[in-house]
Amino acid sequence: MPPKRKVRPHFVEEGKHSGVYKFPKMHSSTRRTKNGEVPEQGFSQKKCIALFREYTSIDDPDIIGPDGMEKFCEDIGVEPEDVVMLVLAWKMEAKQMGFFRLSEWLKGLSDLQCDTIQIIQSKLDYLRSLLDDPISFKSIYRYAYDFARQSKYKVINKDQWCNILEFSRLIRPDLSNYDEDGAWPVLLDELVEWLKSLD
Repeated sequence: MPPKRKVRPHFVEEGKHSGVYKFPKMHSSTRRTKNGEVPEQGFSQKKCIALFREYTSIDDPDIIGPDGMEKFCEDIGVEPEDVVMLVLAWKMEAKQMGFFRLSEWLKGLSDLQCDTIQIIQSKLDYLRSLLDDPISFKSIYRYAYDFARQSKYKVINKDQWCNILEFSRLIRPDLSNYDEDGAWPVLLDELVEWLKSLD
């Protein structure tokens, strides 16, 4: 039996004299812009910071104040007093009502993977849905106290604030399971007494 002959690579003629091996063409899945640049994919911190700067002032470029906040709310299509802004502030762990610092902005929006107004708008329903999650709601509720105490109205302390949440969760609307001898604060005893007097 004659020995098998080795199969040589297929050569195609380029020009008159040179033989060049023709490799199969590989198609890249990477899309490029007209300038030949590869577009950014996923969250971009650079774009996120640029978006932040649209709402800051020249005098204080690292903080969004009330004026910038109003414009931001207008751009995402919500009122400043919309509860979704409280949830967004909670996500950012913002320390002051009506203000976003750059570090807070990056913290919250990187978690949400938002670097454009359009993406933030697409996350609003998700942010609102967090209020339906008991664990998230409790955290947001406690966070809201820190915001509330920054106002000029300081009526209740944090323990009372948290007790009101537990009261709303545990006590039936008709107050039939409210125990006057329980560990509820006097504030809630007086509230129940007043509500019963309305019947």
